[in-house]
Amino acid sequence: MASSSSSNSPCAACKFLRRKCMPGCIFAPYFPPEEPQKFANVHKIFGASNVTKLLNELLPHQREDAVNSLAYEAEARMKDPVYGCVGAISFLQREVHRLEKELEAANADLLRYACNEIPTALPSLPGTEILPVISPNQRSVGFGRRMSIDAGLYQTSGLLLPYPPPWAHNALGDSIDRVGGGGSGGNI
Repeated sequence: MASSSSSNSPCAACKFLRRKCMPGCIFAPYFPPEEPQKFANVHKIFGASNVTKLLNELLPHQREDAVNSLAYEAEARMKDPVYGCVGAISFLQREVHRLEKELEAANADLLRYACNEIPTALPSLPGTEILPVISPNQRSVGFGRRMSIDAGLYQTSGLLLPYPPPWAHNALGDSIDRVGGGGSGGNI
């Protein structure tokens, strides 16, 4: 597990502890000589003997994750001695909560914009004209009702459209009743 460079120089742990790095050193794979501060932080917070005990109790495939967690916690404790990584996690959770609220507000604004801001320069079809936009609380239409035209929006099957659906009028401009499936031209 130890690299060829670690056979020439001791691992960061053995170097910090001023001892000879043996070939079976438990620290060597996880504290390379290029990262001396990593072990210094871990040693200052947890102590070398506690880290040795912890690594000996773990299975070899679990040790790297444990060392990474210890190093993260030690670095966080060095920056914030009172809260450590819990302070960072709490800060990030508050930030996520704030951003979720901001996203909800943006989505609400987008929905409000989509419902209220219908372009006034829609092309007019024969027999139709664009009237003022109605507010969202005036837009209650139950599903399955016949289509009706009200205040510039076309209501059909509970949907509000800023333009007439193709089956709304025939060539003469008369309303077509889609409920029975009858009518001419534009049936889908």
